[in-house]
Amino acid sequence: MDFAQMLENLTPYAIPYAILAAWLAVISVISVIVCIYDKVISKTGKVALRIPEKVLFTSLPLLGGSLAMLVTMLLTRHKTKHWQMIVIPIILVLQLAVLIGVSAVIALGII
Repeated sequence: MDFAQMLENLTPYAIPYAILAAWLAVISVISVIVCIYDKVISKTGKVALRIPEKVLFTSLPLLGGSLAMLVTMLLTRHKTKHWQMIVIPIILVLQLAVLIGVSAVIALGII
């Protein structure tokens, strides 16, 4: 099956999920790269090149990179002792709740 046939077989509701999946893949890769970059730069001591904690703990997770950011931080042990670390799992749970809720509304035919 080629790409054109796959597009023909998509239901109208599958397209937003495909776009969401593509967005989450891109933002997750960006989140992993940013987290690893900050970890590497932290070892050099060049404070001016560091990524602000606001970006690591809120901006990227809110854009959809919460799962990738959380896993990367735990695996690399980067900023895991900061109290702001609790924000990332909270964002992840809220994002999952919204996704489940929207999916349920669509599945029930309310929209």
